[in-house]
Amino acid sequence: MNKSTLLCLIFLLLGLSTRAQEYFPYNGVRDERPSSFLFVHANIVVQPGEMLADGMLLIRDGKVVAVGKNIPQPADAQRIDLLGKYIYPAFVEPYGDYGVEAPKAEGRRGEGQQLTAERSGAYTANDAIRADQQAATLFAVDAKKAAAWRKAGFGAVISHAQDGIARGTAALLATGDERENLMLLQPVVSAHYSFSKGSSRQNYPSSLMGSIALLRQTYYDAQWYAANRSSLPYQDLALEAYFQQQSLPQVYEGSQKYDILRVGKLAKEFGTPFIVTGTGEEYQYLDAIRASAAAVLVPLNFPDAYDVEDPLDARDVSLAEMLHWELAPGNLAALQTAGIRYAITSKGLKSPDELWPQLRLAIDYGLSPDDALAALTTAPAKLFGIDPLVGSLQQGKLANFIICSDSLFDADNEIYQTWVRGVKYEQQAFPEGKDIRGNYSTALGDLAGKPLVVAGQASKLAIHLALTDSTKLKLQHAWKGEFLTIWGADAAFAGGASVRMSLWPTADGGLMGKLQLSGQPETAIQFTRVDTLKDEAKKEKPLVAAALGQLRFPFADLGYLEVPQAENIIFRNATVWTSDDQLGKMDTADVAVKNGKIIAVGKGLSAQSLGKGVRFREIAADGLHLTPGIIDEHSHIAISRGVNEGTRTITSEVRIGDVVNPDDVNIYRQLAGGVTGSHLLHGSANSIGGQSQFIKLRWGVSDPEALKFKEAPGFIKFALGENVKQSNWGDRNTTRFPQTRMGVEQIMMDGFLRAREYEAARKANPKATRRDLSMDALVEIMQEKRFITCHSYVQSEINMLMKAGDSLGFKVNTFTHILEGYKVADKMLLHGANASTFADWWAYKYEVIDAIPYNAAIMNRVGVNVAINSDDAEMARRLNQEAAKTVKYGGMSEEEALKMITINPARALRVDAYTGSITPGKHADLVLWNGPPLSMYSRASLTLVDGVVQYDAALQAELEEVLLKERARLVEKMLLAKKAGKKTSKPVRYVAPEWHCETLEVE
Repeated sequence: MNKSTLLCLIFLLLGLSTRAQEYFPYNGVRDERPSSFLFVHANIVVQPGEMLADGMLLIRDGKVVAVGKNIPQPADAQRIDLLGKYIYPAFVEPYGDYGVEAPKAEGRRGEGQQLTAERSGAYTANDAIRADQQAATLFAVDAKKAAAWRKAGFGAVISHAQDGIARGTAALLATGDERENLMLLQPVVSAHYSFSKGSSRQNYPSSLMGSIALLRQTYYDAQWYAANRSSLPYQDLALEAYFQQQSLPQVYEGSQKYDILRVGKLAKEFGTPFIVTGTGEEYQYLDAIRASAAAVLVPLNFPDAYDVEDPLDARDVSLAEMLHWELAPGNLAALQTAGIRYAITSKGLKSPDELWPQLRLAIDYGLSPDDALAALTTAPAKLFGIDPLVGSLQQGKLANFIICSDSLFDADNEIYQTWVRGVKYEQQAFPEGKDIRGNYSTALGDLAGKPLVVAGQASKLAIHLALTDSTKLKLQHAWKGEFLTIWGADAAFAGGASVRMSLWPTADGGLMGKLQLSGQPETAIQFTRVDTLKDEAKKEKPLVAAALGQLRFPFADLGYLEVPQAENIIFRNATVWTSDDQLGKMDTADVAVKNGKIIAVGKGLSAQSLGKGVRFREIAADGLHLTPGIIDEHSHIAISRGVNEGTRTITSEVRIGDVVNPDDVNIYRQLAGGVTGSHLLHGSANSIGGQSQFIKLRWGVSDPEALKFKEAPGFIKFALGENVKQSNWGDRNTTRFPQTRMGVEQIMMDGFLRAREYEAARKANPKATRRDLSMDALVEIMQEKRFITCHSYVQSEINMLMKAGDSLGFKVNTFTHILEGYKVADKMLLHGANASTFADWWAYKYEVIDAIPYNAAIMNRVGVNVAINSDDAEMARRLNQEAAKTVKYGGMSEEEALKMITINPARALRVDAYTGSITPGKHADLVLWNGPPLSMYSRASLTLVDGVVQYDAALQAELEEVLLKERARLVEKMLLAKKAGKKTSKPVRYVAPEWHCETLEVE
């Protein structure tokens, strides 16, 4: 038996042994169409980077049997000659919802509050936790949508029900039209999550931080449930499923910038690898993404140019939006260069075939074709662990592939067929004959020296025949078998003669045939190929990247072109307001800064004695004033998607630290007002609200974690009064307890009593006691590991909370607002509470009817540590002026008034060992003013954070000029894009929200 015969026998036996037995009944005779095909004379891309020219592909029963050069044809295989066409692995969509209809909304149909879960079934405590959903059980073939996926080249979709915060499992689905049990390739592939609660009508969560907290709590709930299910008196199918899914790839939907990093923080806490969908803005913070170890599913929904022809419309588009339009197509290339794992998703596109122009644009911006193919095939297959099935054309994998005319990403490429599990789906008919596109010349007859160009798509050739130096004849054509018939007419050729040619390819790559001019006999003609159009296109392709603008840090209108770095600086001969009780106010003194810290304060400091070999930048500060950086004890800037999780009475599990936003322009604006640190607080919609976050105003960082003041202890927001009891929330919000001030007291008491019991139970039996993140925070308060900042106005409630704290064993660290503090200052001193107040806010609601502008001075005289805060993004820019009001109202000295925005808030926040005064050893958080710091005429000249010049007034005009020029360049580029016929979008002004204590809306 020869080798070829043996191979054929092996293929036949393999087919007989692996062919699935049919168990569905059929009506009529059996379908015995061949399931084995041998493709020959094809350019086969087995996987990215592995190309087989003039190759052969054998498939049987929906799988790849062999790929190679000399595959013998089995007797049962149908031979298909592709005549040089291309075969590529079909694409894999990693984030779809094909064939999986999300459940319809449940719960209350009317308006009003839904405080508890109402989903029918043995499920968990929140309707947005739908971990029990299984795409495999929801899947139904949709022929129309499947055809759209195949048309774009997709053979498989990882699909899940895109509803809920925990969304359950995804399935791997084929895009064919056969019945579901054939199209369901793998029932369980991955577990899916998002920050959007979807169809759930349950109030909680209502903010991004609430969604993150719910995911965190559910993870611990699932662990506890799994460990104790045998002893529990109930079943929870959602928690059971959630626990079982932790071994799967964990996939999160990111909907806004920095969600990748938020997911990364969660995944690190849980100890699970993760995949997250991007937003197309990843190039703006690559270092942080790489450090997070994220794998990113990258969308290709690049923004259209804005229609800025009307200057009024142009004003509605920010510089950041314009620059993103220009740079977004380079996102994939940037991820590739940075070494970040990624795959491409069609998420965000109206239909899958919209992917093609975007992908070609990404290739123009530096993404290699091999990397683009990998991102559509092998990358998603490996990320989701389905590479034994799909992603390449290696032996044993599913016969999912596309047949096309050209190299995949060529502009003229056409997809003829998409094969799914070995079944052919025709997109358009093959053009007959070989591909003859190229440049040709001839030396024969009337066409001698006239170049012939055959271009366009293989099925829609564009044929140009140059007649004179200035005239080209565009000819029509039609295939007949192997022959191409061409005809046309032009007045410039032979007196207006008509032209008819019949051409066919020759063995040497040229063309031969017959030519007939009108009224003349037919003559033989032969064309020689000069070159291929593809080679020519490669030579002429422009480098798009050469004309692009620069990144900004952060990627915002006032971002820097380079991230500011720490400097070693000596300020010479300044008036130094140290806010240090020992040093006091110093005239014509020097302050030295090295490695981000203050190293010396005094007169006539010697640079040589401050550091051997260290070079200092010397700043002449004669006539200028140097102060510590201003600290805002009560701020709501730099927070993403909601400041209140106002849906429950106690939400101590939510964390502002989860939703910090380094791109908020208020950071820069407040640096211009001398602010260097801000305490970001949860709102005041709850009796016990969320955990707060102290940040340094480090403008230019591209990682939310980089803003955080690492040495600062944990704080939490409590609240009293109208906002908590919801008396002004309207008639539809009368369900949530408490509805009175008395109820607020009971909530506080009950919360801490429960926390005591919880702490004892956790110590006695940690395995059997469910970890409760909201109780953890209250336990931290009782252990003095977390401290309270309490929104407060009325003296009776202030007294109440102090008494409750004394009886339950906790202290109120700071009363903020505290506009009736002057009435209870002695009691606050005895309790050990700080005060953080407004300088002169009053009469903006009945609750503050007794407010007086002397409040801060009175509390200070009693001995309470008093700070002045803003609670407002705009007012924070002039906290120096707010502090100055205590000089007018209360007779405070200027030095003591300045302390109310420097060392006093530092003491209240328990960071006075690090910042708040100009003291050697502390952080170099400094402000250089052009006049006395409390004067309304003074402005900050320089603001330093950790020795980094974060704001320089002298460079502001230069920065604004650069920004205007960049803006003008981008406007001109968009106008040119519109003129060239590119799609444009109508500008829509986006105004970033500014949060306040009572804000309930989300961006």
